[in-house]
Amino acid sequence: MIPVEIKILFENHSGFKKGFLGGHGFSALIEHKNYRILVDTGTDGETLLKNMEALNINPNKIDYLFLTHGHYDHTGGIKALLERRSKSLPIVAHPDIFVKRVALKPHLRNISLPFSKEELEALGAEFILVKEPFQIVENIWSSGEIERKTWSREVGYRVKNGKLIKDDVRDDMALILDLGDVMGVITGCGHSGILNIIMHAQNLLNKPVKALIGGFHLIGSNEKLLKDAIRGLKELGVQKLYAGHCTGFEAIASFMHTFGKNVEPLYVGKVIEF
Repeated sequence: MIPVEIKILFENHSGFKKGFLGGHGFSALIEHKNYRILVDTGTDGETLLKNMEALNINPNKIDYLFLTHGHYDHTGGIKALLERRSKSLPIVAHPDIFVKRVALKPHLRNISLPFSKEELEALGAEFILVKEPFQIVENIWSSGEIERKTWSREVGYRVKNGKLIKDDVRDDMALILDLGDVMGVITGCGHSGILNIIMHAQNLLNKPVKALIGGFHLIGSNEKLLKDAIRGLKELGVQKLYAGHCTGFEAIASFMHTFGKNVEPLYVGKVIEF
């Protein structure tokens, strides 16, 4: 198996060691050969940088930033990260990453990426906005826009021409790790639907999925949807689940009941090795 190390830098839960901070959001660092790819930046830069410091991660050593989608809880730390660096940073994302978005519950609020493209470029961001799958570095792929063959988990509304339009979160993408005979899939929130994401990755690399890692957006889902998610993951042959962020306690408990020790919750400081 091709060696890859994943460190969780931002999660809803702070883990079990002194010095880490938890917060609503997600970020993970992928280390493969001589490359370091950061997936998302969580909600705020202060928490992200504090956790990076606790894990002895130098912001200047990050080679790429991959954004799974344009919600604030996955992009809020970008500005602070760029300000801490002394050089530019390539950022891979979908072209819709800067779309204006709002949620109506529990009240009207902005859930967009909180900075403008121009503001971030002035700080050294070099955006690579592509909706098709492509290889970022050896063995690591952007999924591109994900085809939806079954249920998905969209939230919120887009603001377009003065109107609110239900957001299909088409910019939701995953990072795919080619591990040799198998692959790993990292998803920020899984708005495309975790089954769609797995099927898309399998179509792309034609390999079984060793692990699905990240937020699965099953919080608040009904029993029927949970059962369908469990059935689908079993049929698709996913071997391990590392679940966090927006997955929800009930969903994690249901996965554990079915998959046993092949389910592990995420927390800040957790290290996953392949």
